[in-house]
Parts: sequence; structure tokens; C-alpha cells
Amino acid sequence: MRTWPLQEARAHLRDVVDSALEEGPQRITRHGKQAVIVVSEEEWSRHAGAHRSFGELLADCPLSAEDLPPRRPARAIRRNMFD
Repeated sequence: MRTWPLQEARAHLRDVVDSALEEGPQRITRHGKQAVIVVSEEEWSRHAGAHRSFGELLADCPLSAEDLPPRRPARAIRRNMFD
């Protein structure tokens, strides 16, 4: 991944975009510190769609109720906490 100082990236924005399309992500730094990464729309779409919500992960969980340990009544938990 090529790194571009902000001033150079501003002066050569077309080159930064072309490099992101042809070579892959391009890092831009500000005051010597990592600031942003420029990626192609294709790569962004591929990564953005790869993450699922927590609810989706739970809904697709292969465990059934029989796979889980038995639940204790809530009163038993509270009673043990204060004994």
C-alpha cells in the first residue's frame, strides 16, 4: 500500500484515485500520522457487505434449545447473590 502525504495527495488526487483503482488501497497521512485510506468502490462494496449485524448472527446460530445449559429461575440467582 502506497502512502501519500496529504499535500501530495491533494496535488495528485487523480493519481491517488488511479492507484486505488489499479493497485489497491492508498493511505493518506496528515502531519505524519495515518489519516485515511482511499479504496475503490468495488473493494468498499465487497467489504461493507461482508459484515452482518449481531441479530443476524444470532438468528443464524446453529444451536438449538437442547444445546444450551438449563436455565435457573431468576429468584434463585438473586437469592444466592445476597446470601
